[in-house]
Amino acid sequence: MSSLTDITLKAQWAIVDCLVRVMRESIKKVRLHGLIDANTVTISRDLYFPNAYTIDFPLDSTPDHVWLDNFERQWRTSRHLWDRKLFVVGDKLRLVTTPMDLEDKLDWVKQVVERTNEAIDEYVEEVEARTTQMDEQAREKATDEERASVETIRETLRKSLGNM
Repeated sequence: MSSLTDITLKAQWAIVDCLVRVMRESIKKVRLHGLIDANTVTISRDLYFPNAYTIDFPLDSTPDHVWLDNFERQWRTSRHLWDRKLFVVGDKLRLVTTPMDLEDKLDWVKQVVERTNEAIDEYVEEVEARTTQMDEQAREKATDEERASVETIRETLRKSLGNM
């Protein structure tokens, strides 16, 4: 009985450990690519907004769904939505805007990426806290199961030994 409990406990810990590793590996921060050469950045006239241009900034990697979700929340809660839009297209960040006040807009882009990465840090902390809680619950359950098994064995021994 005890070996079954040990196997169950080990399996639960292995699952929790696997979840933590997967979460850590798959959820990564994304940054604007190091040094961006202004001569190689793609700039073109936007097809949908008059007087607007699209500017594609390279990212250091392709964002995962968690980063994208946080990114969408960050840029959409900005107070600057009326004169700019921001999208992720593969491993590029696309700014759609007019040329007016471009330096402020570029600072805004950097801030959105930074706030997104801060949100990723918070998300990872939450996942690790939940995983720790799951681990503690699995240990408690295994301990409770072991106690119940030991008590069942003792009760059987009392009944059997009492008849001898």
